[in-house]
Amino acid sequence: MAGLFLSNLTLSHFRSHKRAVIETDARPVAIHGNNGAGKTNILEAVSLLSPGRGLRRASAQDMARRPEALGWKISALLHGPLGISEIDIISEKGAARQVRIDGKPAAQTALGRIARVLWLIPSMDRLWIEGAEGRRRFLDRMTLSFLPDHAEISLAYEKAMRERNRLLKDMVREPSWYTALENRLAETGVAIHHNRLHALAALTKAQDAAETAFPTATLTLECDMPDDVEAMRAALADNRMRDLAAGRTLIGPHRADLFGVYAAKGVPARDCSTGEQKALLVSLILANARALAADFGAPPLLLLDEVAAHLDAGRRAALYDEIVGLGAQAWMTGTEDGLFEAMGARAQSLQVTEDGGISAVSATL
Repeated sequence: MAGLFLSNLTLSHFRSHKRAVIETDARPVAIHGNNGAGKTNILEAVSLLSPGRGLRRASAQDMARRPEALGWKISALLHGPLGISEIDIISEKGAARQVRIDGKPAAQTALGRIARVLWLIPSMDRLWIEGAEGRRRFLDRMTLSFLPDHAEISLAYEKAMRERNRLLKDMVREPSWYTALENRLAETGVAIHHNRLHALAALTKAQDAAETAFPTATLTLECDMPDDVEAMRAALADNRMRDLAAGRTLIGPHRADLFGVYAAKGVPARDCSTGEQKALLVSLILANARALAADFGAPPLLLLDEVAAHLDAGRRAALYDEIVGLGAQAWMTGTEDGLFEAMGARAQSLQVTEDGGISAVSATL
């Protein structure tokens, strides 16, 4: 199986890094340093090699190094199943970022066709106990990893829904104003729903086939909407009076929720302990990675920020074993190099210092 990895990552005026050049091989990269040194900023830069707003969902302006705010640039040399690609991502003075692949301008969605990137960050630890929006976003990131066109479909759906909601808030009752918008909502909404179900099926298959030290999660998509276009179009039309009263669209994939259960115990994920919830998240990221290895032809780049949190030494060692067995280049952060001791020579070590400096990547830990 061909690998997917970065051999070079160069940051210029990105977040805390004035200039950083990181040379790596295909092994996992263990990044350590004090809190606030800029470890997560490196992971964020890698996350921007996939469609979307990155792991912090920040604006291009917010990613600029302060106080200069001159703009920023990320350059990467990506090795993957389709060959080697030179990627440049540039933002000038807070403007929306521009993508270039092999020197040619490209849409963000083009990144999803040459690379796959998954991440697990501390803010996701509360996934099961916070609102449904975060779980939808989590599911859509997984769905996007399998189906790069999912991003464009989702944007089209959101645009049509905003326009329909504007009509609803203005109390427009004339049916002809709604027809074209509801056609678009039905087509894109049903596509989103089916894409999500496709992703969940792939995850379930990957979990069922794996031998893992992490608990299996049974996932269910809860979404009260028709699953074919004609029925969805009719439901939107029938629901107009109710939507007018609410001032917003009350049916569609934007109302969906992801329900998870710790399978071995039959306990809803929201009722599990903090450690169990973390283990379930790790399990899902690994299942996603295994499914992508089969679907894409290579395991994804994995971004694991402060991965040691809520994992004991045994679980950490098991995680590292699975990452190495998968053949993934995982970029992992921690406050000290001892957290990655179980990786041994299987990983590269990178230290980030207080002033944003980055040491050379060593051959072993």
